[in-house]
Amino acid sequence: MKLSRVLFLFIIYNLAAQQKTIETIYFDFDKYDLTESQAKIVNKFIKTIDTAKVESIQIYGYCDDRGTDDYNFRLSHDRVNTIQSLLLSSGFKESKIVILEGKGRVVVRPDTVENLYETRLRNRRVDLIVVKRNSFGKDIYSSFKDKLKVGDKICLESILFDMGSARLTHTSKKELDKVALTLQKQRNIQFEIRGHVCCTPEIYSDGIDKDTKERRLSWNRAKTVFNYLSSKKVSKNRMRYQGCGNRFPLKKGDNFDRRVEFLITKI
Repeated sequence: MKLSRVLFLFIIYNLAAQQKTIETIYFDFDKYDLTESQAKIVNKFIKTIDTAKVESIQIYGYCDDRGTDDYNFRLSHDRVNTIQSLLLSSGFKESKIVILEGKGRVVVRPDTVENLYETRLRNRRVDLIVVKRNSFGKDIYSSFKDKLKVGDKICLESILFDMGSARLTHTSKKELDKVALTLQKQRNIQFEIRGHVCCTPEIYSDGIDKDTKERRLSWNRAKTVFNYLSSKKVSKNRMRYQGCGNRFPLKKGDNFDRRVEFLITKI
């Protein structure tokens, strides 16, 4: 039991390090509309946030463990849409909302939870997560902004990889879908996709891809993104890719080094 609790806290700590929840709104059971007090929380969030320093916002919805998967996916999406509508009606720019995702129900085993009522209450929620402008450091942008120039780098926090993997997560695919739409509008942009890795010994320059068993993990991550964008009608003539291995850590944590970047090569 002690080991399980330690592992649970370790997982929660690492998730918190990956993405900071700026605000959480809790919902009543089987509801997606907001009470007056819940609406005040969202309005306070809007008033206190400095939108000039915000690159984008992500909205994730959840439900407790009761009900079917299909029903709870719909309910979690409805909760997300409720929050989005309030943000937009209060003047928040729609272009800054980059991810809207209903996660469905959070599965728990009632016989292993000390306070089931409290656990379920905290699982009926929407998390608002803010991505700060240029959060990856100097000269690295966190979105495909309008006025890009040759040499600019774009690194998206939603396109990160699991340890030892070059496979795209569901969230990464959704973000790349948005990137593809942007690139279809900005057809003059040419770019290089650069893959990166974390956690490799200094004697090695790249990581091992657990699927292929090759020490070409950064290359495979870049190639995966290249192929996905190609499948979304982005011309291969506009893109090239390469692996950078572990040479360019961001020093923000291992999870941020399991990434790809887009280097603008021609406008």
